[in-house]
Amino acid sequence: MEPKPFDAYKKASLSANPFVGVILDLTVRDGMDGREAIEQLLAFDPEVKAIVSSGYSTDPIMSAYQDYGFKGVVSKPYGTEELLSTLREMIQENKA
Repeated sequence: MEPKPFDAYKKASLSANPFVGVILDLTVRDGMDGREAIEQLLAFDPEVKAIVSSGYSTDPIMSAYQDYGFKGVVSKPYGTEELLSTLREMIQENKA
């Protein structure tokens, strides 16, 4: 049986080392896309800290990411500094 993409998140959340956040790509060829993945993650953990990523900046999820349960957004291609900045913002906003 093939493992589900979020099995690692579930396993980590029940361990002493839970994930701080996840980055989900909107478009995954032959796999679970970001929209389906966030729905399943939110059903398991309504407080999941997820960043959506895509090279398709015109996708409605990219402009209204919070409406879909994401806490941050990065458009491809992105650099290390942009990703770190988004991660910091997401973590700080969720501490408040």
